[in-house]
Amino acid sequence: MKDAKCECGHVNPHGTVLCEACGKVLDEQEKEKQLVDMRYEGSARRSQTYNKTIIDKIWNFFSSVKVGVWLIVITLIASAVGTIFPQEEYIPQIMPADEYYQKEYGWLGKLYYQLGFNDLYGSWWYLLLIAMIGISLVICSLDRVVPLYKALKAQNVTRHEGFLKRQRVFGVNPSINTDDFTKVKEHLKAKRYHVREENGDLLAEKGRFSRWGPYVNHVGLIIFLIGAMLRFVPGMYIDKSLWIREGETAVIPETNGKYYLKNERFILQLYDKDKDKKFDQALNRVNQVAKNYQSNVVLYERVGENIPGEKPKLKKVKDYGIRVNDPLSFNGYSVYQVDYKLDELQSMSFALTNKTTGKSYGDLKINLYNPKPVYDLGNGYSVKVLSYFPDFEFEKGGEPTTKSRVPNNPAFVFRMITPDKPKGETSFVAIRQNIEPFGNNKYKMTFRGIETKNVSGLTVRKDLTIWAIILGGIVFMIGVVQGAYWNHRRIWIQHKNGEVWVAAHTNKNWYGLKREMETVLADTHFTMPEDQLQKDRTEKEEA
Repeated sequence: MKDAKCECGHVNPHGTVLCEACGKVLDEQEKEKQLVDMRYEGSARRSQTYNKTIIDKIWNFFSSVKVGVWLIVITLIASAVGTIFPQEEYIPQIMPADEYYQKEYGWLGKLYYQLGFNDLYGSWWYLLLIAMIGISLVICSLDRVVPLYKALKAQNVTRHEGFLKRQRVFGVNPSINTDDFTKVKEHLKAKRYHVREENGDLLAEKGRFSRWGPYVNHVGLIIFLIGAMLRFVPGMYIDKSLWIREGETAVIPETNGKYYLKNERFILQLYDKDKDKKFDQALNRVNQVAKNYQSNVVLYERVGENIPGEKPKLKKVKDYGIRVNDPLSFNGYSVYQVDYKLDELQSMSFALTNKTTGKSYGDLKINLYNPKPVYDLGNGYSVKVLSYFPDFEFEKGGEPTTKSRVPNNPAFVFRMITPDKPKGETSFVAIRQNIEPFGNNKYKMTFRGIETKNVSGLTVRKDLTIWAIILGGIVFMIGVVQGAYWNHRRIWIQHKNGEVWVAAHTNKNWYGLKREMETVLADTHFTMPEDQLQKDRTEKEEA
């Protein structure tokens, strides 16, 4: 496909509607229209010119605004569907995720899992949608901004008659004297127009930079999307929960076992009704309001390599009191205080006793987070833990199960072995429940007491992508301001056929342009040009 050479001598790319230099209409179909389409200066866009190779078809597909909008709509719908059921990271880790979704939500939950909605933001198809939106933004921008830039850069001062006549604001004046030309130029410069003069013709232009506003928006969105996609790169973004009990030392998630945290003490301070009178309404409504809750912790760093099965050697880094909005920060990580749980069950004590005599044959203390399989009480007496249900409930079929791994409602199936009952007796024991499934037993597990501990709910965060997200937002807002508060305005004053023609164009705010032209042409013999679009509408209404 050959380039098109205009009568002015400028060579235009194939598909150009208006000559980039003089504005002459080159497209025969465009000649039938009353006003020229100035949206992209009549420049040749690749998507509207080439459609032969597979690269052309891919380019044309992604350059469509409709395609971009549909990609955004589909992504928003997918994001909404992803909130119907909880994401996999928030479900109880008591069984495989596929079994959990099917058990809890039936066939709909199974389909939800199979389609990848359980891990929406990490699924390949969701990432593909984000990438396609980014590609669409890049191609849409390049398809429009490059030819627009070339056309605006190549424009001459003197424009073709057909170009001027078919501008929305256009007027014809008889011959104007030199003084009037001088006044108009002064008025234009006073309005901060950049005035170019050639062969007695004028081109006044200002606000061209506003034309790039939408494309700056696109750049901001692309940077933002890059930042969002970087969050899926391992190590770039971490947001993990850490529940740690008083006295417990736990490895900090996503640190490759390098850092450990010990919860020395959890502190909860409440507002006092007698001292904090300004909180009376809140205290009367909910009775207790937390004034401060914090975790006094010790940060440790592992020394040497982590050998499986061997207790790690730890070096103390620092003590810190983690409070709300006052996190522990180290090596790019931040540990926030976000929640707490008071008096969580830690251990339960039982005694093996004779039901008839009440005689005890030994006590055992069960760690609810790590129960032993067998407790030897001596003298031939022992207790086996056959099953343990930390958060006990009965299924629909009557079988015992657990809702989570947290001991909110612990229950056990014990096998009690004694010298006179060497095969043992089975007992199901829960809080306020003692069931003997195989008939009456001689022995029973008698509840002795419980131990509780406070638990700190912490969040471990690391975000190496925030700079890209913030930068993308700033660039996007610059584009919004750039395109919203300035207009690209041009005024042509040309000598044609012994007359002086005045034409004007703006990309928006025609009312403001016309008011500005009234000021520019004031105190001269120039007549105010007409708004041809408004004139046509008025004539049609009158007809």
